Amino acid sequence: MVQRTPAPSDLEPIERASRDELQALQLQRMQWSLRHAYDNVPHYRAAFDAAGVHPDDLRTLADIAKFPFTTKKELRDNYPFGMFAVPRERVVRVHASSGTTGKPTVVGYTQNDIDTWADVVARSIRAAGGRRGDMVHVAYGYGLFTGGLGAHYGAERLGCTVVPMSGGQTEKQVQLIQDFKPSIIMVTPSYMLNIVEEFQRQGLDAAASSLKVGIFGAEPWTDAMRAEIEQRAGIDAVDIYGLSEVMGPGVASECIESKDGPVIWEDHFYPEIIDPETGEVLPDGEDGELVFTSLSKEALPIIRYRTRDLTRLLPPTSRSMRRIGKITGRSDDMLIIRGVNVFPSQIEELICKMPKLAPQYQLVVSREGHLDKLDVLAELRPEVAAGAAAGEVEALARELEQRIKTNVGVSTQVKLLPPNGIERTLTGKARRVVDLRKRG
Repeated sequence: MVQRTPAPSDLEPIERASRDELQALQLQRMQWSLRHAYDNVPHYRAAFDAAGVHPDDLRTLADIAKFPFTTKKELRDNYPFGMFAVPRERVVRVHASSGTTGKPTVVGYTQNDIDTWADVVARSIRAAGGRRGDMVHVAYGYGLFTGGLGAHYGAERLGCTVVPMSGGQTEKQVQLIQDFKPSIIMVTPSYMLNIVEEFQRQGLDAAASSLKVGIFGAEPWTDAMRAEIEQRAGIDAVDIYGLSEVMGPGVASECIESKDGPVIWEDHFYPEIIDPETGEVLPDGEDGELVFTSLSKEALPIIRYRTRDLTRLLPPTSRSMRRIGKITGRSDDMLIIRGVNVFPSQIEELICKMPKLAPQYQLVVSREGHLDKLDVLAELRPEVAAGAAAGEVEALARELEQRIKTNVGVSTQVKLLPPNGIERTLTGKARRVVDLRKRG
């Protein structure tokens, strides 16, 4: 693994600005964004009026706490274009989230928005060690999902050569990596493991490929999975964070020299951490739900958007802006199993600590009578599956059950499957939870 530490001249001035300089810019842009939303989006005018606040009430950054939150519900209630703050004719592109229930959330971009997006993704790739002339293999899905095109435009803005592979066709992914020799790959972490497995299936060593850096996002992943990917693929794995409603990938991204949490590009996105139950703003360093206010978006300004991601704000290190810690779960996907709060990331951490298991898993929640039941599906590594006796597999399953019971506090039934026994999606975004209680 080769790390590229940027020289000061590589950074934009805002990436090394003082806190006072950054906050002055944020205040100016936040005042504009609130006014833009209030004047041009009927929902925001009504919501602000109902809360008894006006854009002129924002005199300090802390005053943003006076304004109401935005959730997916408001976006869906105004489907498709009711949240746009510019005439539809000024919107040059539309994306939509891959929601699993109800209508998708639709987001729009002016040309200035597309340019801003490309700039922050280019900044993110540069923070990950990318430089002009590097070849970037984009295996995020293209289409309404923001991942593929967001990565694509950012890589081009940085001056990289883009391979727009998209998701799926794993055998071809490996072929193009072998033939084109890209140095950077942008993909979900779970699909990167699929690609590593395909290298092995073809008798190739993924760690010997041309890849040096992986920029992984679109799903939560743990430090244990990072270590797994880096060891098996021989790359530096960095975390990029984003969500469609706020912009797409590139809202925050890790720096390769520190790999200590994604840096929020605070000149465009203002973060808060709130208590998910009360909505109270929490101090930096405390765990809670991440909330964003856009500072420069034209087509879809977003005010205090509740991401549902649980994390904390960390002080600046490699850049002048704050970081987010690892996403520990979501305030709306926490499972309650027989009174026990369970986050998928807790179980992922335990699976990754068992060397005979692959870091692919799925949690299936069902109900037997009046009691919830949690099945954990996991996969054996290929070399283990090839020679393991039934008794050994059974013992591994019981061991994982015991670890989950001890560390998470819930009883489960573990089913160990052969490699690729858990269904993969074409976009590479793993479906970690199947909740059968919500059906019928």
